[in-house]
Amino acid sequence: MLQNKMVMITGASKGLGKELALQFAKEGAKLAVCARNQGPLKEVEREIRALGAEVVALTADVSDRKDVDRFVSVTEEAFGRIDVLINNASIFGPGPRLLADYPEDDFLEVLKVNAFNPFIVTKRVLPGMLMRNEGSVINLTSEAGKTGFAEWGAYGVSKFAVEGLTQTWAEELQGSGVRMNMVDPGEMNTDMHDEAVPECDYALAEPNEHMDVFLYLASDASRDVSGSRFEAQEFQWDRGGDDE
Repeated sequence: MLQNKMVMITGASKGLGKELALQFAKEGAKLAVCARNQGPLKEVEREIRALGAEVVALTADVSDRKDVDRFVSVTEEAFGRIDVLINNASIFGPGPRLLADYPEDDFLEVLKVNAFNPFIVTKRVLPGMLMRNEGSVINLTSEAGKTGFAEWGAYGVSKFAVEGLTQTWAEELQGSGVRMNMVDPGEMNTDMHDEAVPECDYALAEPNEHMDVFLYLASDASRDVSGSRFEAQEFQWDRGGDDE
């Protein structure tokens, strides 16, 4: 069902982004992955190739427009198209603290990476999708994107922006064949969660445990779904049908 789909994933060197890349590789997809840290990204590239999947892996900061242009250009040159974009890359910022005490430069940096990033990458990928009248964009959100949590600072604010961005794109692209959706992966055992909840004393899901919603949204089974918000840990996909 996902054989030969061309899937672009940002922030793919660790955590959820890495597990998404490996899962899509197992499903037969072609991958384009990027991250800011070259070493871990190279290891992910090696693992993807070991699974028999084609991959483009570039060290890139997707909050930098020149890096985004390069990433999209190299991917389209290699594969001819981008079927699915997963805007996964994000940062938490400085540890938990009140907005009144939040460093202003850090606030801007978090918004740039978490909110500007999915805007600019989507904008660059969109023309090719519109030309083919098909495509799926999946933005990563959070519970902090619909409920304000004290001391989550710019991260929470940025995820509110991602939710609004997704809804606006979906409204503007009605009837185009390009769909925009968002996924809240829930609390997971990742470095980012350690930053957000440094003294966590409860069990967490592993990043590779709840892949169904991403596979569903990348597949043609979701071709009529746009502007929706999904919770990954509550979603189950019966591949025998087109519904969740």
